[in-house]
Amino acid sequence: MATTTNITSTYAGEFAGKYVSAMLLSGNTIANGLIEVKPNIKFKEVLKRLEIDGIVADASCDFADTSTLTLTERIIQPKELQVNLELCKTPFASDWEAASMGFSAHDNLPKTFSDYFIGQLSAKISAKTEVDIWSGTAGAGSFDGITTLLAADAAHTGAKKITGEAITAANVVIELGSVIDEIPEQLLQDEGLFVYVANNVYRAFKRSLGGFQANGQGANGVNGLGNNQDIDVQMFDGIKIVPVNGLSSNKMIASVKDNLYFGTGLLSDYNEVKVIDMADIDGSQNVRFIARYTAAVQYAVVEDIVSYGLGL
Repeated sequence: MATTTNITSTYAGEFAGKYVSAMLLSGNTIANGLIEVKPNIKFKEVLKRLEIDGIVADASCDFADTSTLTLTERIIQPKELQVNLELCKTPFASDWEAASMGFSAHDNLPKTFSDYFIGQLSAKISAKTEVDIWSGTAGAGSFDGITTLLAADAAHTGAKKITGEAITAANVVIELGSVIDEIPEQLLQDEGLFVYVANNVYRAFKRSLGGFQANGQGANGVNGLGNNQDIDVQMFDGIKIVPVNGLSSNKMIASVKDNLYFGTGLLSDYNEVKVIDMADIDGSQNVRFIARYTAAVQYAVVEDIVSYGLGL
């Protein structure tokens, strides 16, 4: 009689946390510390903003309250999301077996199909989450991203909402400069200040440094290296320029990272990760993957954010 290897695994609540973490927190924005993570939001959380004006006054013998204190709030409420997927495990057998065997005597790769399967899907969910953080629109399987929230925020107007244009190596220096010029003065020395840019903006900036379209660099670019620039951290006017996969073409966001929040409930009872082998249920070679988790983004102070190209 043939033996059936059961690969069904179930993780719920806090036990699902490590798997949900891999799914949500391994995209480049979160993994590189480019946004603040609030990991244990059960339902929703209030982001409080405190403004104090006129705090220092000339001394006198009397108590005189000369300052103005204003408290405002924004809400971050992670959305409940799920993944239901079924596939036949047969075509994956060779890949799984290769991963289980490893490539050397020192490999520490997944030993079960469950781990292999979760690992493969985690990468896909992580990539989807990365896009949603910046460009998501609430609907089936998505939550509103930073650019969507900014576009709908009536307080995000004027000079800090730059219309923008298509970015090329010829105009990227000028356009980046227009973003930098609108950053509030009190933030310019903050070590957590970034200009988050779409990948095409980052490429155009690198090409500009390489001497394409000159931009004052000369035909051979920075250090005469042309397009062979090897600069780990790109800077512009002393501010870090970082590409994020979730921003669509021609868009830029300038903000300190602790003004941007990603909220989830890694220890929530709602979290659930299951891998169900259907062989013992219906005799098929299918495997079902079920995941439930929560996610959302929010910013605290819209006046401290500069956007570029939201309408492009």
